[in-house]
Amino acid sequence: MKDTIARVHITLLDCDPPIWRRIEVPADFTLKRLHDAIQLAMGWYDYHLHHFEIGGVLYGQRTADDGFEDREIVSETRIRLGVLLEEGTRTFDYAYDYGDDWHLAVVLESFAPAHAGAIYPRLVDGARAGAPEDSGGPWGYAEVLEAIADPDHERHEEITEWIGDAFDPERFDKAEINAALAKLASKKITRRKSAPHASSNGASS
Repeated sequence: MKDTIARVHITLLDCDPPIWRRIEVPADFTLKRLHDAIQLAMGWYDYHLHHFEIGGVLYGQRTADDGFEDREIVSETRIRLGVLLEEGTRTFDYAYDYGDDWHLAVVLESFAPAHAGAIYPRLVDGARAGAPEDSGGPWGYAEVLEAIADPDHERHEEITEWIGDAFDPERFDKAEINAALAKLASKKITRRKSAPHASSNGASS
C-alpha cells in the first residue's frame, strides 16, 4: 500500500445544508493521521477529545476523563487505512468534542495509485464552511446560523461578536484547506527525516 492513496468522504452529520469533504490520503495513514487530516479539512483545531468507532471497537487515545471507563480504547496509531481495506471495512464513525458531540460519517470510497508529484493528503472537493469550534454541536450550530442571519434574533449581537463578522457558512476555500493539508504532509516528512533509526515494526502516528 506504499504508493496507494485512499479517497475518503467525510460528512458532518445532522447539519442542514450538508457539510462534507472528500480528501485523498496515503493508504498507509494510521487512524491518528486521518484524524489530523479531518481536523484540518473541517477547519478545527484539535482542542477536544475524539475517537473512531469501527465495528463496535473504539480507536483513539485513552484519557482519564474520556467517559469510556467501561470500554477498551485501542490506540489509533495501530491500524492503517490499508488494513481496513483488506478487512473489507469501508464505513465508520468519527466523533469529536464530547461536549458538542460532533459525529462524522467516514467512507473509504476507493483506493488507487498515487499520482506522481502530488502532495498527500489533499482536498478533492467539499461544501460549506466547517462548523466553528465550541458552537454547540449540530443543534447549537443551527441556532448560530439563525442568529447571524437575523438582526432581530435575541442572540444576534452576542453570537456575531463571538463568531466575527467575516464568518460565512457557505464559504468553502479549497486552496486554503489544501495549504493546511500540505503542511501536514511536510510535518510527516520532517518526522521521518529526524528519526531515521525508528523501529521498523512500530506504527507511525
